[in-house]
Amino acid sequence: MKAALELIGKYILLMKMVFSRPEKARIFWKQFFIDAERLVLDSIPIVAVISIFIGGVIVIQTAYNIENPFIPKMYVGYMARESLVLEFCSTMIALILAGKVGSNISSEIGSMRITEQIDAMEMMGINSSSYLILPKLAATSLFNPLLMLMSFMLGLVGGGLIVIITGVVTFSDYTTGLQYAFRGYYIFYSMVKMAIFSFIITSVSAFYGYYASGGSLGVGKSSTKAIVVSSVSILVANLIITQLMLN
Repeated sequence: MKAALELIGKYILLMKMVFSRPEKARIFWKQFFIDAERLVLDSIPIVAVISIFIGGVIVIQTAYNIENPFIPKMYVGYMARESLVLEFCSTMIALILAGKVGSNISSEIGSMRITEQIDAMEMMGINSSSYLILPKLAATSLFNPLLMLMSFMLGLVGGGLIVIITGVVTFSDYTTGLQYAFRGYYIFYSMVKMAIFSFIITSVSAFYGYYASGGSLGVGKSSTKAIVVSSVSILVANLIITQLMLN
């Protein structure tokens, strides 16, 4: 318990340093766009492929589990839309990004720590925590919700492709279900969740990388811890956010 509290306190102090004294705006924005390309844009292919296939899987599973002839087939599209927007496109994509993006951030900053690049920055009077972490936090928290929207749309497209290819339901029923009882608030809810999850992934991964030690083996351990802690934190945050925003 004591170790956990110390770890949380250390994390809070690091975040305080990250937001206390940012570097020059020109330097920040340059690093911001570099990190946005590397952490967000490079994640588009894997998110796109997974979203299309999951959308198709949800449609197939829903269609074959609705056996009651009195239940309209349009509910296949409705259930696919609700499953994607409420949970998959935010929580599941965030868990995937925790592995891809989290390990990237942790290993990058951890390598800089063990090669004493961070120490050199501190010697030059640079706020290393702000320089290295703040642009990443801003880029992922701002753009990953857009990644969630892309995932949602591609999931619906994937479901539509399965409907056309297999004919499990008519395309008309599918599109009717997509439009049935649509609530725009769910999109907002999912984007808020994704922004918070992105902050968790980036900050936790940067924390473990920033305090990495023990050479290359220590960098590997810090990356593993970052992924595990980020994933658990996302699940806990998902429960809290859902209770607060959908209650």
